[in-house]
Amino acid sequence: MPVNPETNRSVVFVPKRWLRFVPWINFSDFQEHYFAKRADAERFRDRVAILNYNRNNYGVVQAYVAMREGARNDCTNDPLFKPIPIISMKRKIQALVALKTGKTDNADKEYEGLIAPILASAVYPELDYAATQSRTISNVLIRDLIFYNNRACDITIDLHKLYESRQIVMEMKNVAVLNNDHIDQLNRYMKEEFGGFGIILTRNVPPKAVYKNTIDLWSGQRRCILILTDDDIKLMGQLYKSKQRLPIEVLKKKYVEFSRDCPG
Repeated sequence: MPVNPETNRSVVFVPKRWLRFVPWINFSDFQEHYFAKRADAERFRDRVAILNYNRNNYGVVQAYVAMREGARNDCTNDPLFKPIPIISMKRKIQALVALKTGKTDNADKEYEGLIAPILASAVYPELDYAATQSRTISNVLIRDLIFYNNRACDITIDLHKLYESRQIVMEMKNVAVLNNDHIDQLNRYMKEEFGGFGIILTRNVPPKAVYKNTIDLWSGQRRCILILTDDDIKLMGQLYKSKQRLPIEVLKKKYVEFSRDCPG
């Protein structure tokens, strides 16, 4: 059996045609769009309670499956990208919150492995074509995470107009305390098609001196570096589930707050 070189865990291959049905008929969709409409749904708030209900009322599950199969012609996916299910988003964020800072036991690699799919799904399709560990042809520069700017909403349009950010580069820092070296590292990547905008993903709110450094960078070079923490990622996850707002609105909120702190 093949083994994942990063985790040393066994890998099981399945036919792609099997996976096609996973996002179309799944528990998250059943819970939110079918079961929730039942008159007695309020009494069953957690996953285990709903599963127990289904065992005693299998006809409900059969009716859901029949409905979804009957609408199979609507099961069309983006051939280039498929966002992760809501339940997967929730589990990844829970794992992220529980993860230790630093590099012990490859925690930094695990951090990158969690953040990348979370963000790729949360900001899609406004930001697209996510690429991790993107290297220049000479291998001189290695960018942790890059997105193409689709210019599909007001914030991404503004970033392209004000900072010429055709692509958005992000650095992931699994550290307890962010420092100015991290800011300087990202600043070196922000040129040409990346323009003057970048994002640092880290665990905690940065010290005031580090945040002030980003304000000074804007004042001196008109470059904008936003810092997103675990709390911001959790908020994106909540919006991804509730669909009350687009998760990229969290990025917009951070940008508005940053802009208001910059000198006029």
